[in-house]
Amino acid sequence: MDTVNVSLVGVGGQGIILTADILAKTAAIAGLDVKKSEIHGMAQRGGSVSSQVRFGDSVASPIIQEGKTDILVAFDKLEAVRAAHLLAGNGKAVVNDMYLVPVTVSSGQQPDVANLNGMLMKSFKNICLVKAMDIATGIVGNPRTMNMVLAGALSALCPFPEEAWNAAMKEMLSGPKAKLLDVNMKAFFFGRSAISPAS
Repeated sequence: MDTVNVSLVGVGGQGIILTADILAKTAAIAGLDVKKSEIHGMAQRGGSVSSQVRFGDSVASPIIQEGKTDILVAFDKLEAVRAAHLLAGNGKAVVNDMYLVPVTVSSGQQPDVANLNGMLMKSFKNICLVKAMDIATGIVGNPRTMNMVLAGALSALCPFPEEAWNAAMKEMLSGPKAKLLDVNMKAFFFGRSAISPAS
């Protein structure tokens, strides 16, 4: 298969790296060549974090060129707007319907973002907003599973069977993390149900 480029963006502490690891593991289980890169930035201070995953029959480099991302997964609406330049013209954006107020805004160093929703809709031709925190908190009962809700939404756009995702999650959430598997798989299921493959 041709190489598929997935970029994941957000801020530190949202589980972006784990989500990217699960995607990469799923692609590997499916028998594809996989390359992954990540940028942590000031992650521990709520700074931007991004990860890129490329999979296909043969992948030469882990880096996705600007404007070549097929699927952009944004864990926050502001980060989605910031990363819009990464998406290909026919690419799809899966965006968490949430706005995290930047530290620079909450501390009064700069004004808040005006008309973020308008900027979001202007930035993307093909966007699916997912209320990941609402699902994680209200349905799953654990706000820390928000990233797995988004992983589930992403899975609906990827060419892998659900069994491959489940196997990857079991492998990534093993050992001391095994007690978190059931709740994360529940979040994944509801995230997968939140987006149509035809979106």
